[in-house]
Amino acid sequence: MNITSLYEYCLSKKGVTEHFPFDEDALVFKVGGKIFALTSLKKWENGNPTLNLKCNPERAEDLRNQYDGIQPGFHMNKKHWNTIAINRDVPNSLVTELIDHSYELVFKSLTVKSQNEFLL
Repeated sequence: MNITSLYEYCLSKKGVTEHFPFDEDALVFKVGGKIFALTSLKKWENGNPTLNLKCNPERAEDLRNQYDGIQPGFHMNKKHWNTIAINRDVPNSLVTELIDHSYELVFKSLTVKSQNEFLL
């Protein structure tokens, strides 16, 4: 996976916006004003890309036990967030699935009114 495919995939989801709320390095993807993914552009440039994604706590633990490239979320609530090392032992298909999972968790936390705005 490269930064372009990550960027395009995240933005292809309904209601997703991109932001740089912390600095010019941390690219954040939100739905309904809530973060579902964030990554460091500098880490991509340096060849060590990572991606923070929200995850169901039980699944997060299972994934951390299965893959060296999935760790508790860096600078995030470690119960609900994972940091995924891209292009290591985590298959791209799983990264895509985990992006979907994170998006769905955040989307489902929105009010029904907000959800309906994005579905129209």
